[in-house]
Amino acid sequence: MANFISLLRIFIAFFAILFLFIPTPWAGVSAIILTIIAFAMDGLDGYIARKFNETSDLGSVIDIMGDRIVEMSYWIAFSTLGWIWIIFPLVAVTRAFVTDSLRSVALAQGYTAFGEKSMQSSKIGNFICASKFMRISYAVAKVLAFITIIAAHIPGYEMYPISFTLEKIGLWLATIAIIFCVVRGLPVVVESKKLFEKTNG
Repeated sequence: MANFISLLRIFIAFFAILFLFIPTPWAGVSAIILTIIAFAMDGLDGYIARKFNETSDLGSVIDIMGDRIVEMSYWIAFSTLGWIWIIFPLVAVTRAFVTDSLRSVALAQGYTAFGEKSMQSSKIGNFICASKFMRISYAVAKVLAFITIIAAHIPGYEMYPISFTLEKIGLWLATIAIIFCVVRGLPVVVESKKLFEKTNG
């Protein structure tokens, strides 16, 4: 069930993004509602996995895969529509490729991104990458940025003063989300050295 929810949220996010390209107010509102649902499901899959003891290495991989697809889809769509600068998706995609490549090496050695077999051995690395506080903070930063950016560009309301305000707030929130994105990837890079020492050893 947890894995099903992780996969379902990808398609919900796709529908939300599809609505961004339909120039009507109802499409914009629908995109916001579906975006909220997609991000709420990100927490739901983890809760169900723990509640019904469905945690597994496969579940961890599917969860991260879903996060990447959903997040990158929004960044790329916003950039395509001209709502954010190209640097946002470039940074997000680069960070994703770097960390996920290193995590694939870790997985081959029996480590996971989170949980009891986490590849993060230091306390600070565990806090930044795997702590509930940082994961929730990052998720909140993303969903607030995405919702605000969408709200600022609802067709028919772009010329209202509130839209200009929301656009500025959305860019600031997007910047915060990208900073979170980079910071949470740093421990993966720093602690990856031991993976290659183990391989070469």
